[in-house]
Amino acid sequence: MSSAYSVREALVDEDREACFAVRREVFVVEQGVPQELEYDTYDATALHVLAVREDGLPLGTGRLLLGADAVGKTGADSSVGSLGRLAVSRAARGLGVGAALVRGIEDVARDRGLTAVDLHAQTHALGFYERLGYEAYGPEFPDADMPHRAMRRVL
Repeated sequence: MSSAYSVREALVDEDREACFAVRREVFVVEQGVPQELEYDTYDATALHVLAVREDGLPLGTGRLLLGADAVGKTGADSSVGSLGRLAVSRAARGLGVGAALVRGIEDVARDRGLTAVDLHAQTHALGFYERLGYEAYGPEFPDADMPHRAMRRVL
């Protein structure tokens, strides 16, 4: 598989549908997250980011919640965004797509004047986010019956 890909904000319906398809593949099919938990009301207002191969194949996605939506997730003030639903298709893992998506989401956050990004990481992914500059805080908690930790990176 070619490793040439790009990351962009999902501004058109086709890109948003590709984001949802990657999430379905990773979270619903692979991890067994119930579909009704995976898709939520935040999807309508979130900023979605999509990684695509040169030939248009979707490789990964993530989203950023802003304002009141982010405050509801992070408990912080509205200058902190909430990164979530980061997913990379099985075939694209190990190519740097996840890190590129996180950096793309951080760029969007900076462009909107945010000072930090919070996320809820599955505990097996803590090392990935730590390598990108995120620090865990607070106790472990369940989300969709999987252990998570809150993390933050100041921008």
